[in-house]
Amino acid sequence: MARKIKINFRDLETKEFPAGTTLKEISDSFAHYFNFPILIGKLGNDIVELSEPITRSYKVDFFDRSDYVGNSIYGRTCQFLLILAVKKLLGSDVEVMIEHSIDKGFYCEIYGSEIDKPVVERLEAKMKELSKQDLIFQKLSVSRLDATKYFESKGQMDKVEALRYISNTYVNLYRVDDIYDYFYGKLAYSTSQIDDYKLTYIKDNGFVLNYPTTYNPDFTLDYVHHEMLFDKFLSYTKWGKIVDVTNAASLNKVVSYGKYGEFIRLAEVYYNNQLVEVADKINENKENIKIVLIAGPSSSGKTTTSKKLQIYLQSKGLKTYQLSIDDYFMDRDKTPVLPNGELDTESLNAVDITLFNKHLTKLLDGEKVEIPEFNFVLGKREYKGNYMKIEKGSIIIIEGLHALNNDLTMSIDRRNKFKVYISPLTQLNIDNHNRIHTSDTRKLRRIARDNLYRGRNASETLGMWSSIREGEEKYVFPHQDDADYIINSALLYEIGVLKVYVEPLLFNINSDDPNFPEAIRLINLLRNFLPIPSDQVPNDSVLREFIGGSIFVK
Repeated sequence: MARKIKINFRDLETKEFPAGTTLKEISDSFAHYFNFPILIGKLGNDIVELSEPITRSYKVDFFDRSDYVGNSIYGRTCQFLLILAVKKLLGSDVEVMIEHSIDKGFYCEIYGSEIDKPVVERLEAKMKELSKQDLIFQKLSVSRLDATKYFESKGQMDKVEALRYISNTYVNLYRVDDIYDYFYGKLAYSTSQIDDYKLTYIKDNGFVLNYPTTYNPDFTLDYVHHEMLFDKFLSYTKWGKIVDVTNAASLNKVVSYGKYGEFIRLAEVYYNNQLVEVADKINENKENIKIVLIAGPSSSGKTTTSKKLQIYLQSKGLKTYQLSIDDYFMDRDKTPVLPNGELDTESLNAVDITLFNKHLTKLLDGEKVEIPEFNFVLGKREYKGNYMKIEKGSIIIIEGLHALNNDLTMSIDRRNKFKVYISPLTQLNIDNHNRIHTSDTRKLRRIARDNLYRGRNASETLGMWSSIREGEEKYVFPHQDDADYIINSALLYEIGVLKVYVEPLLFNINSDDPNFPEAIRLINLLRNFLPIPSDQVPNDSVLREFIGGSIFVK
């Protein structure tokens, strides 16, 4: 008689199975708890693929696409489904490049074949056909050298170069039908679980792959094109190709040659040139522009950017002043409350908009105003004799979460505002099929900064990330299209530097910590990069805001 194991699901139900039963078979017994196909499992505190045979009793959990963990699996597997469809429809020599994220999806380009809207529609139909075939994604552990030889024989030199800098003796490849690929993250069990997505043709050989998100898991929303953001991504990608750093391997090559100092300076000049362009645009319209508003998601580098922009504007003869939205927070007893009872400090209603606009109007009229200072310890505004009076023709710089929201500055005419949206729009990927999320760059920055300036460990920062992302979805991203300029604060070299600071903090997260699986995912991401010393990162760099040594951040 086969030995039995007991599987406890979320303390809701316990069932017995024969030892060796796959996690997929076990998950089928608990599928009624979920609204969508189960994509991945959690045994104890380890994220485990459904193909895994289970030989002992466990407490388990499962994730579908409505959860962050499951949704990342869904997106990655959807990419592999797209790759398979491209190979089947357009030919094995045709390559798809997963470029970057855009509007809850991925911007992709095809190399080796011309495409247009009808071809993209056929690609989507092919994906649907493959989904219905219920093809299994098979994981294979092979030696790194054998994997390298395989990809070299297929002409996939991006993967050959990526594997060159990985020290693992063995790596995991995934096979579906007759296509093999390398992914640094886990995949779903079969193509039938990836049943909802849309392809939207953009232009030239580019299109966008969208799929359900955690904010809207029921179905895929139509793609919404953000022209300015899209163009900023494309220009950064083009520049990366010009300087010959387009993925982790090409950056690692720069480091291995000892040329990282020169490349750091090159990346910093690219970032600074954007500030020059913003300053020029403001100076050209200085008769109308009274306030400059800077907003972006967490860890975008708003503080450094606002202070550096102030210097660039002053160099053009413009008088500037800084005003902090944080000093206009409502007293804690007047702050709105979330349904769970916690203070909703990220809501616009947490700011005293009436007082803020009253002070703005008075300042622009030439009156003297006593500026409050918010005491975060006591949770209330205080007045300490900090008076401000601005000269005629001066510009007030305001940065913060809600800066692009017109309700924050409702007393000021739109023509008197210049709005800047800032975000690290990461162009650098691991290889053609493994992209780096822009949110991962910000997450690494935030872990480093929180530890350095706020005494938080990496687990605490990771535990806050979902609420941080919710705030961005509600209060930042809806206003990005109203920006007059988008600044890309990503630095092509930064992940190599962040690795030095963040990797030890991630290794400090214990295996029983609820944030351990995410720490492992980030460690696996950083494993693709050689470390870069920070000694040649300038003290006015936006990266210094997160790793220390900034002349702008005390």
